Amino acid sequence: MTINATAQETIAVNTGDITSPSLNNDGTANFSIFAPEAQKVEIEGDFTPQGRTAMTKDAKGVWSWTSGVLTPEMHTYSLFVDGVRMNDPNNVYMLRDIASYQSYFLVDGDLSANYFVRNVKHGTVSKVWYPAPKLGMEERRATIYTPAGYADNTQKRYPVLYLLHGAGGDENAWTELGRAAQILDNLIAQGKAEPMIVVMPNGNGAQKAAPGEYENAMYKPSFMNPKTMEGSIEVAFPDLVNWVDSHYRTLADKKHRAIAGLSMGGFHSLYISANNPQMFGYIGLFSAAVNRQAQGENGHIYQQLDAKLAKQFNPAPELYFIAIGKTDFLYKDNVDFRQKLDQKGYKYEYLETDGGHIWRNWRIYLNQFVPKLFK
Repeated sequence: MTINATAQETIAVNTGDITSPSLNNDGTANFSIFAPEAQKVEIEGDFTPQGRTAMTKDAKGVWSWTSGVLTPEMHTYSLFVDGVRMNDPNNVYMLRDIASYQSYFLVDGDLSANYFVRNVKHGTVSKVWYPAPKLGMEERRATIYTPAGYADNTQKRYPVLYLLHGAGGDENAWTELGRAAQILDNLIAQGKAEPMIVVMPNGNGAQKAAPGEYENAMYKPSFMNPKTMEGSIEVAFPDLVNWVDSHYRTLADKKHRAIAGLSMGGFHSLYISANNPQMFGYIGLFSAAVNRQAQGENGHIYQQLDAKLAKQFNPAPELYFIAIGKTDFLYKDNVDFRQKLDQKGYKYEYLETDGGHIWRNWRIYLNQFVPKLFK
């Protein structure tokens, strides 16, 4: 008991009983860390003006910095103590993005209103295992959101959105980094979105689940993984759709089925929907990779895209939605893809935002896309 008490006291002393960040009424935020022996402490986040920004030390050994007025958003940041990157020890809220963790906090406002947990009825987020024989696996994992009331009304059936992550992500990405469950809960509660099932699978064909969450999986995550953009996911995807339709109360037709994804997930959404024109009535490409050379045993997935699009748009989907940031490195590719659609007279909706290839944009796109579905 003495050891435990001492350990708790040590933790309290080492953090200096500091709250960080603390949000101010003027829209700024204070950040602090107790590091009396440090020679230099810096902060870097999506809100720091020039990358790493120096913090100031007081006589008690507490380093502090006050931001400018913050935009409504889920903000992320890291601290650097004598050059060593670390998370804020006074902030328990952290996010993993591929192979690194960052501290985060939320600033309320119109843009971020649906990112918060509100006093509304909540859906259920489950981690489920399903068979994936085309990927050579007896089981692999997906995250599935079922809306409030799903478990109570055993007769009602629901439309389904398949929501795909980007390169380096996994089946946890959209609920952790994308605030997908909060966005769905709030939009449904506001009457802006239809109650729906959302399936968030792992888009890395060689992974059973997120790193560390299946056997022999304690490795450092990487940005690009095997069996991601060479056709394996596209070939295997109909098996997942069939499994969901057989295990959940779905409305199992094109008019009640959507697919969307960011970056690599947008790439998958493009080619999965083009190769299965009878499957999805709603398609969302968020900062999507769109170009791929056909090669390997699954190269047929990427061949004859023009012919596949012609079939997909005859008749046209209920919605073909494209969104990208003005400074995204995939911007030019998306311009070229839209020109292809324009030349053929294929109708789509387009959303262009500021910023680049970042989660801030993808949360916006999901917030805009979901209310358009299943109307």
